[in-house]
Amino acid sequence: MQLARRLRIPALLCAFLVLVCELIARPIANMSVCDDGPYILMAQHLASTAHIVYNGGATAMLGWQLYLGSGFIKLFGFSFTAVRSSTVLVAMVIAFLLERLMVRAGTSERNATLGTLALVLSPLYLMLSATYMTDIPGLFAVVICLYSCIRTLQASSSRATIAWLIVAVVANALCGTSRQIAWLGLLVMVPSTLWLLRTQRRVLIAGLAATLAGLIFLFACMRWFSHQPYILPEPLLPKSFPLAYTLGTLATFYLDLPFLLLALVVLFLPQLRTLRPRVLALLTLISASYLFLALYPSHLRGYFPLEPLLHNGNWVSVHGIYEGVISLSDWHSQTPIFLGTPIRVLLTLVSIGGLLGILVSLRRTSKTPIPASALNTLNWHQLTILLGPFTLAYMVLLIPRSTGLLFDRYALELLLVAAIVLVRYYQDRIHPQLPSAATLLIAVMAIYAIADTHNTFSLDRARVALAAEFNTNGVPDTSVDNGWEYNFDVEIQQAGYINDARIRVPAHAYAPTPPPPPDICHMLFADDTPHIHPLYGVSFQPNVCDGPAPFAPVHYSRWLASTPGTLYAVRYTPPSKP
Repeated sequence: MQLARRLRIPALLCAFLVLVCELIARPIANMSVCDDGPYILMAQHLASTAHIVYNGGATAMLGWQLYLGSGFIKLFGFSFTAVRSSTVLVAMVIAFLLERLMVRAGTSERNATLGTLALVLSPLYLMLSATYMTDIPGLFAVVICLYSCIRTLQASSSRATIAWLIVAVVANALCGTSRQIAWLGLLVMVPSTLWLLRTQRRVLIAGLAATLAGLIFLFACMRWFSHQPYILPEPLLPKSFPLAYTLGTLATFYLDLPFLLLALVVLFLPQLRTLRPRVLALLTLISASYLFLALYPSHLRGYFPLEPLLHNGNWVSVHGIYEGVISLSDWHSQTPIFLGTPIRVLLTLVSIGGLLGILVSLRRTSKTPIPASALNTLNWHQLTILLGPFTLAYMVLLIPRSTGLLFDRYALELLLVAAIVLVRYYQDRIHPQLPSAATLLIAVMAIYAIADTHNTFSLDRARVALAAEFNTNGVPDTSVDNGWEYNFDVEIQQAGYINDARIRVPAHAYAPTPPPPPDICHMLFADDTPHIHPLYGVSFQPNVCDGPAPFAPVHYSRWLASTPGTLYAVRYTPPSKP
């Protein structure tokens, strides 16, 4: 046991399992997944020219993420998979650091391992780790800052305390260049640490000086970024603030969090047994009513809330794929369903039930003994000061985003905080060890995550294969609507950048395009890809738009689904037209 701790075997295991799950899922596809295609092409340009050039596809700065991706290109040659492998590496490092962070934060080695796996083997984390999106690199900036802040509080000398403070500032400042919201580590988490160390004058002065230097670096980065051509500036405040829509979006977003961290939340379900019989009976009645309404024919009851609650471009969805690809069928056909209603009802009941169990457990005042190995770690006051302001600031910044689309990937940082707090809380207030059932729950969610990741990339490989069939028959990519992700890659190859209305530098780079004709089939984001004039499109059904095109359909595998998937080529114009 001591040897395993010295070699950090549990942390290495967490990192290794992330890699194993990704290899099983086989996340290989030579096209964009969500927004990562333009980022990958930027990394390719950086590798060949040593210059960062934006292409109209980024609101994030990308920064060090581009250098890591270009390094992988130089090592392995260019491919979408080679660049995405750099994110897998970052995800593995996060898993290692998170396990060590949880131990430092007061949980036992076993609990820290299970808590880490509950997050890093979840569907949201594994899917994003297989892409070149900025979410995982941004989370890394937060994790390394939090780990350094904890080491700062636990340092045995002033010199070590100052050294770890500097590490926290430098690491977050540099790594936050991938995704600007990650700079909340420097803006909030480091000042929170200094507040806890305010009685140590020498440390406080050194920490303030380091923080000031970090803020100067942040200001210089933002100023440089604002002058770059073809970036997409994003205002902090929205132009309009529809209150009802915003509140509804936020409620849906936060109610989705228990499902996204289901392997830990479910552990609190037994706490409902401590309720008074009358309250328990009322909850049972509500659950039975909910079950009846949820299973009632949907065409009679209309919309009914079921997990996963978030839709429109989210990563963990009822379709078992990254939901952005439903653009293949927005006007054309119906995307195959992966999670049927009975499964969604079960997921909803256990997610909300686990959340209620957490709330019920807050009434308990008795504490179980903290394991001896955790006696010299953070107390709850320190943990609250360290995580509370950061969490509040992050939630405040989500409010402007909720006026539009609030994606589930924005929840990663909140899930990180929730995992740390829930594991420590369960250990201190309910039982010193997480139950053995946690291992089974983590395995179930990991299988679900692997299937989601595999199915997303399997579908994208089918899209690439169908595009190759078009090209073989003399149809160029500019004559095909293969979904907005694929179309963005084509547009960048044709024009050098995506024609986005938000581009301010250079002036007049954006060229408005006439609206598409009001026919049954037209491209999503057609204004962003003016070089594409589709004669054909891709659909999940063959008899939509102007009927099937004379190209063979492409089949793709759908793990854990009842049937495999099929993509069809369809006409966008009648056969008689050129």
